[in-house]
Amino acid sequence: MDLRFRDAEPSAEERAAVDALLGPPPTGWEGGPRTEEDLRFAAGGHAARDRRDLLLPALHAVNDRVGWISEGALDYVCRRLTVPPAEAYGVATFYSLFSLKPRPARVLHVCTDLACQARGAGAVRRTVEETLGPPGMSWQPSPCLGLCERAPAALALEAGDPPKTAVHGPLAPDLTEREEPPAEHAVPQAGQAGLVLLRRVGAVDPASLDDYRAQGGYAALRHAFRLGPAGVIREVLDSGLVGRGGAAFPTGRKWEAAARQPDHPHYLVCNADESEPGTFKDRVIMEGDPYALVEAMTIAAYATGCRTGYLYIRGEYPRAVRRMSHAVAVARSRGLLGDDILGRGFAFDIEIRRGAGAYICGEETAIFNSIEGYRGEPRSKPPFPVEKGLFGKPTVVNNVETLVNVPPILLGGAPAYAATGAGGSTGTKLFCVSGAVARPGVYEVPFGATLRELLDLAGGASGTLRAVLLGGAAGSFVRPDELDVPLTFEGTRAIGATLGSGVVLALDESVDLAGILLRIAEFFRDESCGQCVPCRVGTVRQEEALHRLNRRPAPIDAAADLALLREVGRAMRDASICGLGQTAWNAVESAVDRLGVFSSPSPSSSREASPS
Repeated sequence: MDLRFRDAEPSAEERAAVDALLGPPPTGWEGGPRTEEDLRFAAGGHAARDRRDLLLPALHAVNDRVGWISEGALDYVCRRLTVPPAEAYGVATFYSLFSLKPRPARVLHVCTDLACQARGAGAVRRTVEETLGPPGMSWQPSPCLGLCERAPAALALEAGDPPKTAVHGPLAPDLTEREEPPAEHAVPQAGQAGLVLLRRVGAVDPASLDDYRAQGGYAALRHAFRLGPAGVIREVLDSGLVGRGGAAFPTGRKWEAAARQPDHPHYLVCNADESEPGTFKDRVIMEGDPYALVEAMTIAAYATGCRTGYLYIRGEYPRAVRRMSHAVAVARSRGLLGDDILGRGFAFDIEIRRGAGAYICGEETAIFNSIEGYRGEPRSKPPFPVEKGLFGKPTVVNNVETLVNVPPILLGGAPAYAATGAGGSTGTKLFCVSGAVARPGVYEVPFGATLRELLDLAGGASGTLRAVLLGGAAGSFVRPDELDVPLTFEGTRAIGATLGSGVVLALDESVDLAGILLRIAEFFRDESCGQCVPCRVGTVRQEEALHRLNRRPAPIDAAADLALLREVGRAMRDASICGLGQTAWNAVESAVDRLGVFSSPSPSSSREASPS
């Protein structure tokens, strides 16, 4: 079997991009192995699996420098990393931000997802198409970019050394670039007293470690060293902290289980791939308070016995990548990462990995495959990550918001933290408020605040409120008469809803709910990795049924398709491998049952039902 693409050679620029990441090839390499026999001889009978995890960074290096990945470049990456071409091709084509066909150096990604659709993304798309032509080369429609407070938004990515980015939000009618606002622009509460997780955003220079330390930074890590690993885990357990990514699993129990594992090394993975439509809180923290995340990851690693941490940031967050890369480098240079942190003999370092446009990589085991250089497909569980995760070793996975709760717990004490909130929901929560509100942005409130109070903080609805989507595309709709629901895991569960990752999308009467449901269905169909039949087929059938329901001439015609939706939804929920398929029916179900969508003739026949 030939290990290279036929007659494919990299350009000098492509070769330079790869070599800048991997270093120059060894003397006498002469192009690397070309056949399986050469590979076995060169690698002593084994493929160089320890280099496979550099596949995604290498693809990024070429795509960033040139704007697309040629066969020659992919062949060169395969030979440098001894990865079979078919497997590398499968990885490169898995991610939407990579292109294996020539395209302009500058590509405009226009968001057509929920928050932007509710704020006029359809009109923006038409304007872009009239100006730049049909989607494909110079621009393309995009799922949520995490810029929901600026909806309707777009992101321009331009290849080069270094690559350039420009954020449009809201997108100007003439497509002129706007200066990207600072992170605190997304935090209407910036500067207010009483904030915990957002208190430094807008108050410190995110590039300055000295500013961070002057505001109490690294006091929590010093206290962690005094407590010892078991003491840190005990504090986290007693605080009642649960995961903020949607699953709400007790963080202390996860840490305790990982720390007990005899197999070494242990790994820490921070999940910053927040691709849930309507979510942008982790972006704000990474852009506005990056050292808080570095410190929090260091504490988590100390408690669980990890020596290496991976920060996996979604590819649509270029500024967050820059801010976090700078913070990691400065912390390392100041002895806060590396072989002997603060002179305590503890070794820990952080590697940053960029996603490349795949919602499924927000699933904890899909992240492992992506980091290891494989397609970002979920793994079956058990075994669970704390037993066998990244590289087959015990792994702790937490998202950004979960981790940055840890320093306040250590500094204030678990009892004080647990006293904030309501019931089993302790501490404060970040909510991403967007849509029909006067002041969209990230808000921090204690668990137990009502949905009405949160919307009032955001200036109230800007029109007649029709519904609120909680939890994003995988969440549920709440009616206007349910706004007094307490924002706790228990409170939302009692009305058949979910907090999810903290999405709060307000929809007024100008929004076509049937069109929103169709966009949700399209999103899940696009983002399904296709690995399991219930999700691969079910998401397609769900979208087809919603298309028919949007076109139906009379209510009586809806019965068969509604029955099909329920049957398909139950099958996806019961039999899908991961949370994508298991939750793909949630929002549609709640809209049908709680809001009565499709119970009368749909008005969508006279307006745009979907941006796609």
